[in-house]
Parts: sequence; C-alpha cells; structure tokens
Amino acid sequence: MSLPKLPPLAPAPLAARVDGAANLVSLFLDRAAEHPDRPCLVRKIAGEWRTIDWGEAARIVAGMAAALTELGIVAGDRVVIVSENRPEWCLADLAIMAAGGISVPAYITNTASDHAHIITNSGARAVIVSNNKLAANVLPAAAEAGHCNIVIGFDALKDAQRGALAVHQWHDLLAARADAAADLAAARARGATLERHSLACLIYTSGTGGSPRGVRQHHGAIMRNIAGAITVIEQDFYPNGPAGELFLSFLPLSHAYEHTAGQYMPLGMGGQIWYAEGLEKLAANIEEAAPTLMVVVPRLFEVLRMRIAKQIEKQGGVAVTLLNQALRLARKQARGEALSLPDRLLDAALDRTIRKSIRAKFGGRLKAMVAGGAPLNPEVGTFFQAIGITILQGYGQTEAGPVISCNRPRAKLKMHTVGPPLTGVEVRIAGDGEICVRGELVMDGYWKNDAESHRVLQDGWLLTGDIGHLDKDGHLVITDRKKDIIVNDKGDNVAPQRVEGMLTLQDEIAQAMVSGDKRPYLVGVVVPEAEWALAWARDKGMPADLDRLAKEPEFHRAVMAAVDRVNSRLSVVEKVRRVIIADEPFTTDNQQLTPSLKIRRHVLKQAYGERLDRLYKD
Repeated sequence: MSLPKLPPLAPAPLAARVDGAANLVSLFLDRAAEHPDRPCLVRKIAGEWRTIDWGEAARIVAGMAAALTELGIVAGDRVVIVSENRPEWCLADLAIMAAGGISVPAYITNTASDHAHIITNSGARAVIVSNNKLAANVLPAAAEAGHCNIVIGFDALKDAQRGALAVHQWHDLLAARADAAADLAAARARGATLERHSLACLIYTSGTGGSPRGVRQHHGAIMRNIAGAITVIEQDFYPNGPAGELFLSFLPLSHAYEHTAGQYMPLGMGGQIWYAEGLEKLAANIEEAAPTLMVVVPRLFEVLRMRIAKQIEKQGGVAVTLLNQALRLARKQARGEALSLPDRLLDAALDRTIRKSIRAKFGGRLKAMVAGGAPLNPEVGTFFQAIGITILQGYGQTEAGPVISCNRPRAKLKMHTVGPPLTGVEVRIAGDGEICVRGELVMDGYWKNDAESHRVLQDGWLLTGDIGHLDKDGHLVITDRKKDIIVNDKGDNVAPQRVEGMLTLQDEIAQAMVSGDKRPYLVGVVVPEAEWALAWARDKGMPADLDRLAKEPEFHRAVMAAVDRVNSRLSVVEKVRRVIIADEPFTTDNQQLTPSLKIRRHVLKQAYGERLDRLYKD
C-alpha cells in the first residue's frame, strides 16, 4: 500500500500566518482556498480510507452554516456536538462558528443527566448528534431543556419528530444547498464579523471532581495555542520551509487538548487529519496512515511500553540485548552524561536495527508524539527515546486554550519537565508554588459562573491549581495538583501522581490510586495487569478468574511485592504500606477515568473509601 502523500506548503512562516488570521473560520477558509484539491479529512468506511479534500470541506462547512442559519441559529447561539471522532465532527464545529454560533462539544460517554446539565447550563438552541445510540441519551435531555428544539443527525435518526424536537439529517440539509459559491461568500462575510476575542466554543471540563464547568474559549485563545505549537514544530522540524503534516486523531475531540492540538493545529498547518477507528485498532491505523505527528495522553504510552517490552521479551536473545543497550544509553543521556565513542557507535547501530523495526510499526515517518493531558512518568519517556520515538511532553489546561508549555524537539529533552512556555505565554510561580499563566490563551472565564471565574482569574493571571517551578533553563516542572496534594497526619506533603506513576511501571500493576490525607501513611487501590494476573494463575494451577484471584492471599502478596519494589525507591512518607485490589479496571464507562484517561479521585474514593479506611484499622 502506498503511503499518503504530504505536499509542501507555501514558504511563509506558518505561525505568523496563523497569528495574522482574524478567527478560526477565516483561517480555515483561507487554507482551503490555497490548496482545494489536497486531502484534508480522511476516515475509514467499509474497510476503505475515504478522503474529503480541502475544497469539499470548505463547501460542506459553508453549506451547513447556511442551513443552520435557515433553521434559526443566530450569532451567539450555542450548539452542542455529540459524536465520535469523524470528519463531520470537525465540519460541524466550523459550520457552527461560520454561522456565528458557539460550539459546545460534549463527550460520547456522558449520561443523560450529564447532557441535561450541559444543554441546560449552556442554553443550547440545537444539538448535532452522530447516531441513534448516542441520541438515546441526548434527545431526552434536549426535550427536557425546552429551549433546545433543533436536532441534526450525521446518520439517519429514528423518528422524524420527537415532541417539540425538529429532527433533521446532515446529508439532507447539505443536499438542499443549490449554490455553493453563494454559501461560501456568505460564510466568509459572517466570518468577517468574528474577531479574535469572539467566543468560539464552550468546553465543559470533564473534571476530576464536581459538576463540569463551561470554559469560554475565544478564537484568539485557540489561535495563540496553535501558533505557539506550530512555532515549536516549524523551527525544529523544517527550518528551511514547512511541509504538509499528517495527524492521526483518536483522543476525544470534545476534550480541549484534541480540539486544539489534534484538530485546529493540523488545519492551521494545512495538513491532513486521519481518524482512527478506535483504541483497539490504533496500532493498525498507525501503520496504515503513517502519521508524521500524533497527539496522545501518557496512559497510551504506558500501554504501548508494556506491549513493546513484552514483544521484545518474547523474541528473546539479541532483541532483548539491543533493548537493554538502548535503555542504558537513553538513561545515560537523561542524566546529562555525554556518550563515549563506543557508545556513539553502538547508538548508530541501534538506529539501524531495533529502532528502525520499531519505527516501522509507527508508520515509518513519525516525527514526534506530543504528550499532554496528564503527567508523563520520566521513565516511560526515556523508554520511548531509547527505541527511537520522540516524545514531546507538554502541559496545559482547558482554561488556557489548553497548551501552556512543551518540550522542543531538537533541544535537550528533559523528561522530568514539560518544557518552556510557548511563545506569547507568561508563567510565574506564586509564593505557595502555584503555577500562574497570562496571555491571549487564557479563557474569558467560566460560563455563568462569575464566582469561580473571579477565583481563578486574578489581575489577568490564571491560577492553574497546579504546583511546580521553573528550572535554570526556563523549563516548567510540575509537582502535582494543588488540591490533590496529600498532607499526612504529621504535616508532610506527598504528591500522589508521582507515586502512582511509579506503581504503574511495574509489570504487575496496570492502574493505581493512593490516598492518605491526614493519615499516618499511604494506602492504595491497584488494578492488576490482566495478562500478568492470568499467567500467575496458570503457574499456580488456579482458575483464571480475576474476581477469585483478588480474594487469594497469595495473589495479594504477589501484588504487594511489586508495591514494595516501588517502596524501596521512595521516601518514608511516600511509601504505600497497604493496598486493596480494585473490583474492576478504572474506565470512562464506570466514570473512574476522565475522557483524557486521568483518574477521578472523588469517584474512586466514593467506591473504595470504606475499604481504604479499614486498612488503618485491620
């Protein structure tokens, strides 16, 4: 199979061109006019990758914007999007903005009550939903709200009418458009009324606790983000002129990270977006699409690291030796030590052998995977550097567009940092260690929540709630979430994410949460790694039943042995003295993970709090 072509773009600096755009709609339409015949959005349908080029994408956006206007959507109206990642998601987002509206992305994992909260709180006039399965939770919420009476389905929805809801089909609305040129002209005219400070979208934070809040992201906040991110890539990957890029999208587009970095960044670069079929097919999709850049979360790296390491372990012999040597060199470089001549020769040999074969599994032309959304354990980052996959760890918040800082590709990578702030971003550290951010990327505030807006926005600075510091090179180091810091009964502070990250590096442990606020020591909930657990059961002649294994004292001791290995590398106050085995993995379905795969501490404490408390008594 031939790889997708990546045509070069015009030589003008991309970041400057993004900064020169008035809004996201104008930015998109300008890119489409420059190269209408190039691939833009690509999705696999019935086993075949199908492409929407830039010209067609622009016509769809303009046509749907006109249709929304005719349905009664006016400037400032909110429109909710509930869909899996697919081309129509992107086109709907742009069409809403091109109609003068404000898009409101919502997670497909939301319950009916979640949708009711978002639709009611945002005052949405309309909802765009992909299929009947998702509509089952969305339509009752829309009907209950009263003010949301327009529904558009990407796929055909059952029941043409449901109460006061007028249900339309995406394809039918577009098929009724007769004058594409007039629609494009109208979209440009409406787009000209939008300014950088105009509200683009309401991103409801999934939150690790409490009800979701609507973050008011304006056009300039998102464009500042993508201009800053493009500057990093432009300077280091193609200083002599930009080239087209191919992104593979699989994180939820309703999350600010993917919305900005996985959607508007490639659009701003004039690149291609391919939509993965899901996490279970991600590895195959990577080989097929051969992306140049990917936006990912640390949890994916942890899963991939374990899979790659196990595959190499199965090969045995030379493969294991090469991996161990690659890890030795990567750790040496991570400590800031120079490679000796023999090391440099070995490094070159590793490039031609183990790294080459692993890079082929990632499509063969991957420049970098950009990690964000949660802290990346430095050891995981070092592993990927060892196998030849560049990881750029970044940091951000929905309230800041969301990207605040990112490591640079060709600079000395510091896996324990999240890199220097992006261009146009100011960072200062408050007296208590809280990271504060200022710049165009900062939100306008929370939707209909002035009290919380005033709390986190002070004198133009966003108080992030994260604790950290700037090192001597200006790289930002994140310690933990301010509200997540554990203070034990002696007043010692413990950063739980560091401990949890070390636990999940063990082969026996897939997920973990530790607690111990106002307690004498830490305790935890752990999810055993499934393959390891089943292999352990076979070796012991026990039934391969995870529920039964969790009750076996010997199995618990085996898990605790992994915890103790981690304890040997921790300070006294960080040691995890006792653990319980989780009833099930932490997932988005059981609400124990956010859609960006961060643990929801309040949900886990609700589920396991009593049992964790008993660990201090038994």
